[in-house]
Amino acid sequence: MTSKRVLVAYGTKHGATAGIAEQIGVTLREDGLDAVVLPADDVDDVRSYDAVVIGGALYAGHWSRKAKRCAERNAPYLKHRPVWLFSSGPVDSSAERHDIPPVRAVAQQMESLGAREHVTFGGSITAHTPGLIAKALVRHGKGGDFRNPERIQSWAHHISAELAALN
Repeated sequence: MTSKRVLVAYGTKHGATAGIAEQIGVTLREDGLDAVVLPADDVDDVRSYDAVVIGGALYAGHWSRKAKRCAERNAPYLKHRPVWLFSSGPVDSSAERHDIPPVRAVAQQMESLGAREHVTFGGSITAHTPGLIAKALVRHGKGGDFRNPERIQSWAHHISAELAALN
């Protein structure tokens, strides 16, 4: 019996999104799945995967353009396999306090792909995050890492359980 192949694609290489994707991949592998974690730009064909998780950063009410393009580019094939979406979002603790509904672009992707669900995790902007805006936020004390590893791991276990139930 072969394990299910799961693609975890992320739309932004800096900040929280890549780290969240890596953590999801590690957890899925611990659960016995064959998880591959790739930047969304590197995903041209999802047909060799049994399930797909796509994540992108939220910025000013918009979802990562790279994650959105990955979803749109692969839409004909994503409609025929389980899909989950996630966002790395607010640079505060609000994602921990309550569920944040998906922004409009994510909600549209969910509907067009038939995605099972979407979760928003906290974001991360630290002194190591490149970009002028990130540096300014950190300088003004508004940065931080608001990812919750336990919440990310719990969601990845949830995905594993759903895939196991599909057998």
